[in-house]
Amino acid sequence: MTRPPAPGGPGETVGTLGEFALIDRVVARAGVARATEVGPGDDAAVVRTPDGRVVATTDVLVEGRHFRRDWSSGTDVGHKAAAANLADVAAMGAVPTALLVGLACPADTPTAWLEEVADGLAAEAGPLGAAVVGGDTVAAAPDSRAVVLSVTALGDLGGRAPVLRSGARPGDVLALAGRLGWSGCGLAVLRRGFSSPLAAVRAHRRPEPPYAAGPAAADAGATAMCDVSDGLLADAGHLAEASGVVVEVDRAALAAATLDPPGPLQQVGAALGVDPLAWVLTGGEDHALLATFPPDATLPPGWTVVGGVSAAGDDGPGVRVDGRPAADVAQALGAGGTGHVHFG
Repeated sequence: MTRPPAPGGPGETVGTLGEFALIDRVVARAGVARATEVGPGDDAAVVRTPDGRVVATTDVLVEGRHFRRDWSSGTDVGHKAAAANLADVAAMGAVPTALLVGLACPADTPTAWLEEVADGLAAEAGPLGAAVVGGDTVAAAPDSRAVVLSVTALGDLGGRAPVLRSGARPGDVLALAGRLGWSGCGLAVLRRGFSSPLAAVRAHRRPEPPYAAGPAAADAGATAMCDVSDGLLADAGHLAEASGVVVEVDRAALAAATLDPPGPLQQVGAALGVDPLAWVLTGGEDHALLATFPPDATLPPGWTVVGGVSAAGDDGPGVRVDGRPAADVAQALGAGGTGHVHFG
């Protein structure tokens, strides 16, 4: 007679534990959001919205595309899934309040790994006053081996006007908060079967978005803002299109802001024959914030000017680096494009 695996033991899976027992395990690790009135356990959560408006965003992480279990622990994946959404809330000038999580996984997924994911979600959201307040679990399709994690983040504007991508105007300055290129560098290391330098690998596993910089930028009068998730050139392009302008990146200023002092990006770049500026310009998943400010604005701490905004000419909106089209610069650096392209 085969004994069932011990609770929490290495042989325990989602299939042997069951849906509701799994939910209980996850909820026990969820933490408490300051804005929660009714948490997990009912048909829906109730989250207070002092501002009267709710900022909402969703990201989906698919195993094999956004993470690999042989590269990242469950805790890493939880941190990464939360960060991708919480950074979007910050990019609107808001403060995160809650997370909702949808999970699809094979029945033989170890419960210990999913508990780690819950721990990572809680650890990333907790310092911001947010927590997982609900969600859903479902068995993956019979022919699928991939874990799919969908996270929705909610946020509160605190009386601020939301900072959109469409507000940049000619004459504005372009500024950056957070680091760029680290996740792309870490991914390049992992793809080659290495695990060092650890700082770069960790940056890919657990991004460190500058959450407080978003509301601070809104308070300082930012005219447009976005999260850099697909690559600086790609996301600056979205901002340029939405605003109908040309975003001008100053290469020297950007390099000074992201590559000085020298560190792991230069070290790995030298070893792999890659210009580290390629990761800075086109690497995704660092979740830095990019914003435009009026020329006379006082930038909050943590923000650095890396360019400006000019009127669109006959070629229409776009991004230039030292006056050159973004695509040409990316090609010259040996990058596969200006950033990540879904379904590309």
